[in-house]
Amino acid sequence: MTEKAYEQHRSHFDALDKEGHGLQWLRLADDGVLHGPSEAHPEVGWLSSDVFFGGLIERFFEIVEAAPDFRWLQSAAAGVDLEEYQRLMSRGGRMCNAHLTAIPIAEFVLRAVLDVFQDAGRWRGAQADGRWEHHNFRELWRSRWLIIGLGAIGAETARRARAFGAHVTGVRRHPQSDEPVDAMISPAEVPAALPEADVVVLAAPATPETENLVDDDFLSAMKPGSVLVNIARGKLVDDEALLRALDGDRLATAVLDVFNTEPLEPGHPYWTHPKVVLTPHSSGGGIGRWDRGAELFCDNLRRLLAGEPLVNEVSSMQLLTTDLPFALGSQ
Repeated sequence: MTEKAYEQHRSHFDALDKEGHGLQWLRLADDGVLHGPSEAHPEVGWLSSDVFFGGLIERFFEIVEAAPDFRWLQSAAAGVDLEEYQRLMSRGGRMCNAHLTAIPIAEFVLRAVLDVFQDAGRWRGAQADGRWEHHNFRELWRSRWLIIGLGAIGAETARRARAFGAHVTGVRRHPQSDEPVDAMISPAEVPAALPEADVVVLAAPATPETENLVDDDFLSAMKPGSVLVNIARGKLVDDEALLRALDGDRLATAVLDVFNTEPLEPGHPYWTHPKVVLTPHSSGGGIGRWDRGAELFCDNLRRLLAGEPLVNEVSSMQLLTTDLPFALGSQ
């Protein structure tokens, strides 16, 4: 693990030390130097979020691949499409991913939709102008939501929307029967559900099947005055089709946190469109993800030592079918 992650979550590792497992902690500094007993070789590793953004990912995997007895990796990201993961598993190693950003992304979605429904910009404008001005607004109560993709993010979003009294329909290719929604439909049934949805949330992975899912036909089927939220992947949306729809009178607002090209190029129409709420791929930025990541690593390490099943263990088949999502922000 990194020196930074070790120091930030030291209490978790101290608790493991008190349990008498005989662990030695090897710590990767920002300059790429590995600190710890010189004779020690890593057997497990925590790929914490700061590795992705701190320029250490190549050095991290250099150490992993040089360790003859390395057997398990805990990643702080949900995505599992790195070639290094495939090499690790091909030599018999195990790995687990994480869904640490589901909570902040779900909170982001609810905040964004509430902001649109309540037309909160009018209050902010009135405050700036010193005006005491009332206005009525839409409620989430009895609104109808369509959440396309019901993995960790979609499920957390559904729970929160239902807590506000919304009716939630989930879309999933292979339902699990325990989804926290009021109704489940298949992807083929989406066109028939769009005219009833006040809010449409895109939470599906980017695959050949979902690329340009939101096209002219999709948008023309949406309910007048509805809100589109994309916290999945920019590839799911045909930008030209969305701009045409926004220039019309069907959509109220598009809340966009992800884009086909990132960073979004200067001068793109989304920057200034009055019906677009734009954020720089930041919906997963809740700081609670750091503690959740440390807790998951320590929990899985205890499971590994006890010979118990690991949480979020990744199969070799998953490595072939996943698009790497937002990797959690800096530590």
